Amino acid sequence: MNRILAPFAPFLLLPTLTFAQTTNQCGPRDDVVEQLADRYGEARQALGLASNKTLVEVYANTRTGTWTITGTLPSGLTCLIASGDAFEALEETLGSGNRL
Repeated sequence: MNRILAPFAPFLLLPTLTFAQTTNQCGPRDDVVEQLADRYGEARQALGLASNKTLVEVYANTRTGTWTITGTLPSGLTCLIASGDAFEALEETLGSGNRL
């Protein structure tokens, strides 16, 4: 899980104010999750809690390959961090020799 979220760590260091300023990319968590499901068929694939208490979630449509990463503040405001194509779920074990 840490390997999945590690490339996005720089985004998690953004101050909370940055999220609030991009209100067109933010909204109540329930609304954002509903739109990801309805528009893109994306479901949650992974989650983690950043040191600043931001809930980071990875949503993806495993059939089409679209994916979205969201950050939810303790206030419940959820913002889009990144999105793209070619999602692939990986299950790697330590010592398998796989490297990024």
